[in-house]
Amino acid sequence: MATVSVKHHQMFIDGKDVDAPEAYEIRSPATEELVSTMAKGSVSHADAAVDAARRAFESGSWSRMPKEDRSAIMTRIATRLGDELDELIELETCANGATVRQATGFHCGLASPHFLYFAEQALTYEFERAIATKPYPTHSVNTIVREPIGVCAAIVPWNFPLVLGIWKIGPALAAGNSIVVKPDEKTPLSLLRLAQIAHEEGVPDGVFNIVTGDGAEVGARLASHPDVDKVAFTGSTAIGREIMRLASGTVKKVSLELGGKAPVIMLDDADLSYSADGALFGCMLYSGQICESGTRLFVPRSRHDEIVAKLVERASTITLGDPTDFDTDMGPVVSARQRDRILAYLEQAKADGATFALGGGVPEGEQYAKGFWIEPTIITDVTNDMQIAREEIFGPVMVVIPYDTEKEAIELANDNEYGLTAGLWSTDLERALEVGEQLRAGTVWINNWHAVDPALPFGGYKQSGVGRELGPDALNEYTEAKHIHLDLSQSADRLPFDLLISTPPTA
Repeated sequence: MATVSVKHHQMFIDGKDVDAPEAYEIRSPATEELVSTMAKGSVSHADAAVDAARRAFESGSWSRMPKEDRSAIMTRIATRLGDELDELIELETCANGATVRQATGFHCGLASPHFLYFAEQALTYEFERAIATKPYPTHSVNTIVREPIGVCAAIVPWNFPLVLGIWKIGPALAAGNSIVVKPDEKTPLSLLRLAQIAHEEGVPDGVFNIVTGDGAEVGARLASHPDVDKVAFTGSTAIGREIMRLASGTVKKVSLELGGKAPVIMLDDADLSYSADGALFGCMLYSGQICESGTRLFVPRSRHDEIVAKLVERASTITLGDPTDFDTDMGPVVSARQRDRILAYLEQAKADGATFALGGGVPEGEQYAKGFWIEPTIITDVTNDMQIAREEIFGPVMVVIPYDTEKEAIELANDNEYGLTAGLWSTDLERALEVGEQLRAGTVWINNWHAVDPALPFGGYKQSGVGRELGPDALNEYTEAKHIHLDLSQSADRLPFDLLISTPPTA
């Protein structure tokens, strides 16, 4: 019986393809078919990638390259990301189950403009600033310099590997750092292609490396490696805590974008003709597998039944199926493990007394016999202390919780360990802004969701993370501030020591 051959991919270390004795199988979440294999890296590969990154940094081939040249190379990379969009979509969606329509608009469609933003930041970021000083305590010229940190490590999740990788790779390269990227083992291919494109467009050997491997082994090594100066991680809060602990051994700089359980408040004046669809979009996009998804919907008790009926009506029209079909609204979840995890949460919700207004399991039909499928699910009779309302499920699951007063809605929304995003729907914009200002989250959307702009900061309050990605200050996370003080007092025949015994001027 003939077998269909699949392509094998290697890591990218020090400008070269690097294989390993073991390999990961990459399978389609929709069909479970083997689509490719990927070299499985180890600690030794992580060490080799860090060594290459350190040598490249110290050589100055990128770190001391004029910012105009770095920006030009990065601009060419951004152009290539746009030119190769179709290939990137195929590389990403074959492994993470995103629909082709969604990947065109989000997963891969955002890659080129977001990378271009960081190419522009390489030029516009304030790498040096002179500070004027008064004569006392000494005549001097002072300069604040932002310098690249050195070797950065980026640990990237499976849901949006290319874009979330760019949120780390872009500012690291723009600032002049070298970087080692560890993609999730299920979805390494689009980031691997980005590294190849970067090399083809002039990023020197060792500056941009891709190393695979299990998180507990390779990810942990990067987080604790004494020659890694900064680690950036996107993923669960539990793993984020471990990354922080490992990084503390060498007191390296850390940025973490972690879990979420975003609250959505539908105020009593909300117009259901668009807010119902908006709330579903906020929750159900990519089968709810987004850390900033709006999964807790708070509705006025007086309108509860009306709102739930509208949500069920609209969610019932979601087309669940083949992710390669442009007409498909929702594809599978990423893996059997993820499907089973979601189903366990749903079983617990039933045991806790929740009611399923829609969905709640695996869809029926021959087309769902293979792959990892969860129905769009809407749950009522939920209180804010239930597990289903407190923990990040990472699935197409919306819980609806009633409130009696605006004050109660705000308190319920903020009553969670997470604070990544929040949002609300209202026709009264002034009132909406007043409520939005009281929500404890890094991003608050009003009458919208999933609106991420590379020029605006993204990150979380509380246990949703540390630091910010994107925005004009994104390079702050990838640079160190150095103060250079040039004393001029000797020009007045006074040594700095003389000032220690001089009487300061009176006010």
